[in-house]
Amino acid sequence: MVETNPTYSFTQVIAWQKAHAFVLLVYKLTSKFPNTEKYCLCSQFQRAAISIAANIAEGYKKKSSSDKLRFFNISQGSIEECRYYIILSKDLNYITEKEQIELINSLEETSKLLNAYCKGVMTVHD
Repeated sequence: MVETNPTYSFTQVIAWQKAHAFVLLVYKLTSKFPNTEKYCLCSQFQRAAISIAANIAEGYKKKSSSDKLRFFNISQGSIEECRYYIILSKDLNYITEKEQIELINSLEETSKLLNAYCKGVMTVHD
């Protein structure tokens, strides 16, 4: 089996670093949402954001490319879930247009880096 981790920790993976930054931004912005959203939109948005970074971390140590890609695919699904929560948050006037753009830009950067990381994993054969 070929070693696919040129790093020593998932924290060194740039896609994870960007995903973690996105989580922190989501927490910062959802802290200003109405209290009525604490157990609904806030919780769902935060959990989906966390899922992006957590699945990158979990997939990082998997031995086979197919296992890694399965976790990264879950992260990609959570990216799309967050994309919807950004739209919903803006439509409900919980975030400003500037905050929406900031969230989208952060999410897009994470998505592009994760896609590139997946392509790198796919080039290594089990």
